Amino acid sequence: MTESHFTDTSNVSLTTTAADHPSAFACAFNSGDPQAVELLYEESSTFVSSPGTPHSGQDRIAANTSFQALGLPLAVQLRHVYETNDIALLIVDWTISGTTPEGELINIRGTATDVARRGDDGFWRYLIDNPFGTARAHDTHHNHG
Repeated sequence: MTESHFTDTSNVSLTTTAADHPSAFACAFNSGDPQAVELLYEESSTFVSSPGTPHSGQDRIAANTSFQALGLPLAVQLRHVYETNDIALLIVDWTISGTTPEGELINIRGTATDVARRGDDGFWRYLIDNPFGTARAHDTHHNHG
């Protein structure tokens, strides 16, 4: 039996504090709604789905959706936040772990090195979402088994 970990999209909101942005992203991710996730990105931003594989635009949405399609919750823990003016570097430990509805055991984790910017509206959004941080293309972070 699989327990749903997704929340209602109405709980998703942007944040005016850079340190809260990873938690806002996790809430959007865990809503199960790809459009909720997309709200946390600037239009021209990049998502790096695996080391050396950047995505932007519709490709970014599709890459994020593939992680959401696992049907497992994202957990985040902010390690560091460094801000200068309207730019922030966020270092975030994260996991997507559990058993999919199809019975596949998933354990994906990393330490993100993300860049966010505070927009003219005062809300933070990703410029670069790099979930695997300094990992090289050959490093393994996925455990399917």
